[in-house]
Amino acid sequence: MTKFAQPTTTDEAFAFLANDTWSLVSGGTDFYPTQGANPPSGNVLDLSQLKTLSAIYDDETHWHIGALTTWTDVINSALPASFNALKLAAREVGSIQIQNRATVVGNVCNASPAADGMPALLCVDTIVRVASASGTRDIALNDFVTGNRQTTLGKGEMVIDLLIPKASATGSSSFLKLGARKYLVISIAMVATRLAVDSKQCITDAALSVGSCSVVAQRLPDLEQLLIGQTLTADLADIVEHQHVSGLHPIDDVRATADYRHEASAELLRRSITSLVSPS
Repeated sequence: MTKFAQPTTTDEAFAFLANDTWSLVSGGTDFYPTQGANPPSGNVLDLSQLKTLSAIYDDETHWHIGALTTWTDVINSALPASFNALKLAAREVGSIQIQNRATVVGNVCNASPAADGMPALLCVDTIVRVASASGTRDIALNDFVTGNRQTTLGKGEMVIDLLIPKASATGSSSFLKLGARKYLVISIAMVATRLAVDSKQCITDAALSVGSCSVVAQRLPDLEQLLIGQTLTADLADIVEHQHVSGLHPIDDVRATADYRHEASAELLRRSITSLVSPS
């Protein structure tokens, strides 16, 4: 028999998780559409009343995005320019109604190759904080999502927080998404770019990632290292070559071919870099 529970504290949620297997739901914007016309076949643990997990705040070392933080919360929050990519991605997550309900953590845990939040979160070295009745553990985002709809979340665990190191939340960032239309679309390819510069406009830190072109969004360390030490100039984006995206593994599907995704990702990277060199 299917059970439904709606805890109001994390301890209550941990107690439920320790004693049964549950589908975790916060905004429900991914979970319920996948059910179609059928009722859920398993137990549903609705986390939407855990109000303490909805804050965005910072401490001495990290920015924190609580597990119930919605995309609208991200859009409306005063955050450093390094979060601009995440804010831009937030506006691409479905309709405004979806943005009001869907959570950033839900987007991560759903682990879709086309998850809009992943490239921007990877560019600030996001850490996933997982908790259970026995304690907490922190996992780098690129280790947490392991495949298509696959994460390292174990039985009895739930994500309570995303941590962004302040050392990584520097510079400014950009996000670009390519789809068959402007809005309400699953991406063909998407990129996030973060560049930090010194007083002489020399790049001191660079982070670039590509989504929808591999089973999990990927950083591009070779291109990042090539950018560090470069000066912001109008032709900086010309540094991107096909070899920098050759490690991606896009698929052929109804939205695009693998070859097109390779070409598109390289062009999006160039445009993203250019947008940071010459912001409009």
